[in-house]
Amino acid sequence: MSARGGHREITVGGRRVDVTRPGKELFPEDGITKGDLVDYYRSVAGPMLTHLKGRPLAMERYPDGYRGKSFFHKKVPPYFPDWIHRERVPKEGGSLDMTVCDDTATLAYLANQACLTPHLWLSRADHLDRPDRMIFDLDPPGEDFALVRETARELRELLAQLGLKPLVMTTGSRGAHVLVPLDGSADFDAVRAFAREIAEVMAARRPDRLTTEVRKNRRGDRLYLDVQRNAFAQTSVAPYAVRARPHAPVATPLAWDELDDGVGPRDFTLATLPSRLESRGDPWPSLRRMRRSARRAERELKRMR
Repeated sequence: MSARGGHREITVGGRRVDVTRPGKELFPEDGITKGDLVDYYRSVAGPMLTHLKGRPLAMERYPDGYRGKSFFHKKVPPYFPDWIHRERVPKEGGSLDMTVCDDTATLAYLANQACLTPHLWLSRADHLDRPDRMIFDLDPPGEDFALVRETARELRELLAQLGLKPLVMTTGSRGAHVLVPLDGSADFDAVRAFAREIAEVMAARRPDRLTTEVRKNRRGDRLYLDVQRNAFAQTSVAPYAVRARPHAPVATPLAWDELDDGVGPRDFTLATLPSRLESRGDPWPSLRRMRRSARRAERELKRMR
């Protein structure tokens, strides 16, 4: 590693990445700099790349820090180096080239672009129309994470009854994601319809606490079971991604028993997550073995109903 002027040059996987203005503060209350962001993403690259590899991503960028103006960057900028993987994806009226983060050097480069939060497709580049994960976004009406924990456990029980293997992750914001690994045999329309069915079953069981109402002004004090991400070209926050919130909280995969320990949605941060990984390891090491058929689970749901 070498520093020169307003730059810090690092070598990652045999590639040189120039970190510009490494001392620029992105989270000024905590003194967290762009250099710290690059170092964080390098430290979590092992487990994080298992989710990033092979998937188009959108970059949520904050060039002036997390309180500054931000933008979503989907198209690969022309100045990105040639060694960064690009994937052409269809869009209305044409197509665009999106970034695919396949290695630690790319992850470090994105951090240098002030990409605080990568957002991932639910499908892989080689099968763009076949999602291999289903997402339930548990969005509470306020800061009541107890309701999130309770809903996540109930959702897990229902999904397990359908033969699925759900996982849970804090989002680094207010809620949690329940992620279901799929085998990719169903297309987005089928998966989204199935996710909606499950959400409706959950809401019907607890109409006073849960809702599938998209319009916020009609939800009242109920938790919103959001399945809108399960559509073609929609994205979801990547596991281990930093969020643009005070103290740099991180979207953190959990073991299910951690919900019982009273964990909160922003308990893990850029500063604490690396030591958590070192002491506990990755709680989601075997997603490939957990993939199941959405179509088979949907048939089981219809049988149950």
